[in-house]
Amino acid sequence: MSGHSHWAGIKHKKGAADVQRGKVFSKLSRLISVAAKEGPNPDMNPKLKQAIDEAREANMPKDNIEKAIKKGTGELLDGQVLEEISYEAFGPGGIALIVEGITDNKNRALAEVKQILNKYNGKMANEGSVRWLFEKRGILALPSKYASKKEELELKAIEAGALDLNWYEEEGESYLEILCEPEKLEGMKKGLREQNLEWETANLGWIAKEEIIVPENELNACRKMFEELDENEAVQNIYSNLKN
Repeated sequence: MSGHSHWAGIKHKKGAADVQRGKVFSKLSRLISVAAKEGPNPDMNPKLKQAIDEAREANMPKDNIEKAIKKGTGELLDGQVLEEISYEAFGPGGIALIVEGITDNKNRALAEVKQILNKYNGKMANEGSVRWLFEKRGILALPSKYASKKEELELKAIEAGALDLNWYEEEGESYLEILCEPEKLEGMKKGLREQNLEWETANLGWIAKEEIIVPENELNACRKMFEELDENEAVQNIYSNLKN
């Protein structure tokens, strides 16, 4: 898993297979199109700027980005009406979940997410019954390659304005997860850039206030559930309070 509270993140961006990259670009296109509804100029639309930054981090072609913006503003019509969705749920072992996505069919998306949850003994939760367990944060992933010692990288992150730091492993590589206040994400990125540090991912997300540990059999079920949710075309982000 990527980070201590959110699933996929880096895995999304680093997928080498063409099929995987196609899925990533499709989800990013939806993200950009929805954000562009609030205005096509990223300098005046922070939500769009963040979506474009994420697309660039994934090496999404410029033409794809521009096309997604035109779809969002209505300049390029394709018959789809995209809407944002957000679900609160409980998964295997009683873990709390926030599932965010974008879809052109809310009924279908809800049915598909419910089906996946039911498969792993999970269930939808009432609005507000899960979200209070989380707090919104800016989340950045910084590869450990930028410093010979982890302490050096931590110090640079703190100097750039980090609120909290966590280390985790992803596909054999070590990453420093940097958390900051949501409104300070852009400033955090600027601070890292001034120190010649490049992040792997940078976005806004939900971080669990407290994490829980589940038995190994429940942990395996959680991983399989995350993977199936992640494969769903409507799902953009999955957050949980599961401790790695």
